[in-house]
Amino acid sequence: MSFIADFHIHSKYSRATSRDMEIPNLDKAAQIKGIDLVGTGDFTHPFWRAHLKKFLSPVEEGIYRYKRTFFILTSEVSSIFYRNGKLRKIHIVIFAPDFEVAEKVSEKLGKFGDLYSDGRPTLKLDARDLVRIVLDVSDRCLIVPAHVWTPWFSLFGANSGFDSVEECFEDMTDYIYALETGLSSDPAMNWQISSLDRFTLISNSDAHSPHNLAREANVFSRKVNYSEIREILMNKDRSLFLYTLEFFPQEGKYHWDGHRKCGVSLSPDEAIKNKNICPKCKDKLTIGVMHRVRDLADREENFIPPSAIPFKRVVPLREIIAEALNEGVDSKSVVETYMRVVNHYKGEINVLLNIPIQDLSGFIPQRVVEGIERVREGKVKIRCGYDGVYGKVSIFDEEKGDKQLSLF
Repeated sequence: MSFIADFHIHSKYSRATSRDMEIPNLDKAAQIKGIDLVGTGDFTHPFWRAHLKKFLSPVEEGIYRYKRTFFILTSEVSSIFYRNGKLRKIHIVIFAPDFEVAEKVSEKLGKFGDLYSDGRPTLKLDARDLVRIVLDVSDRCLIVPAHVWTPWFSLFGANSGFDSVEECFEDMTDYIYALETGLSSDPAMNWQISSLDRFTLISNSDAHSPHNLAREANVFSRKVNYSEIREILMNKDRSLFLYTLEFFPQEGKYHWDGHRKCGVSLSPDEAIKNKNICPKCKDKLTIGVMHRVRDLADREENFIPPSAIPFKRVVPLREIIAEALNEGVDSKSVVETYMRVVNHYKGEINVLLNIPIQDLSGFIPQRVVEGIERVREGKVKIRCGYDGVYGKVSIFDEEKGDKQLSLF
């Protein structure tokens, strides 16, 4: 029986985040999604940490529980600093083994920024120094650079990042074991860069609302505790870490180059042809993930390193149902269909990946079944995201189904 984990989310205390991001609601969302372990996010925020202590009970080393869902202490921070005359903005996820360590880490980091102002605090602290400070508190912490390719606030970001892990973390690089790919890239894109082979690639939702939980996630072969998770990420243990669940990266909101203000979306080749300038207003384009990966790549596409952990691409089930029914994702018919399906088959991920297609027929409208099958086979068309605009997955080329498909 697999064990599914989403390590990186946010609380209601983070900016632009749903008020529903509280532990009881996350437990309900985890059951709907069919996942086992959720990162708490935002443990550096004093009010959120108090909320966590109120609701979570320790069950084993580094693992807590609320009702049916396990939790692990994590928090994302934004490290902003100057290095070599350039402003750097790096987001980093910190894993802590217990509340005592989480509180001590928060106390140390609070010297560099206001922990009350945002669940993901902005710290005037060099990323290299952040690693040292956190590990001085406890060498059992994990530090994982977040969504490493997005143009803003990331390790390799075109606007404020670096060209290598070593350039960013210098003598602390040996303590970085894993990288988070982010929604706009997938492992295959990262495999084009040989220097990343030693790092374990993880994928998480970065959810700001409960329904986005586990849109990307990590699948292990069995239940794992904190120390086991740490060892798996340190050693890239393929016997326990089975695969990641991935967005189609084109759907991520920074995949292609572009300029949102002008509605301009360009492939890397088109952007280069335009000298990375918007053809409408002549301002600079936001350079997307695909372009940035290509700049740093030293391998061809489709190369698979021998040590690579596999991945599977998914499209959220509500999106599949919405397109099949020709309805909005929040419409009554889509939500009712979605809830009936996930309750019957014990979770969205189970429906998307595991239930045989023939077993879905008869209970789910046939057009929805067809959509699930097409996604499993990768038979989708995608309009690429760019400059903060999400891409759009299209599953059905022909005219979409009518509202009667919402009836069982």
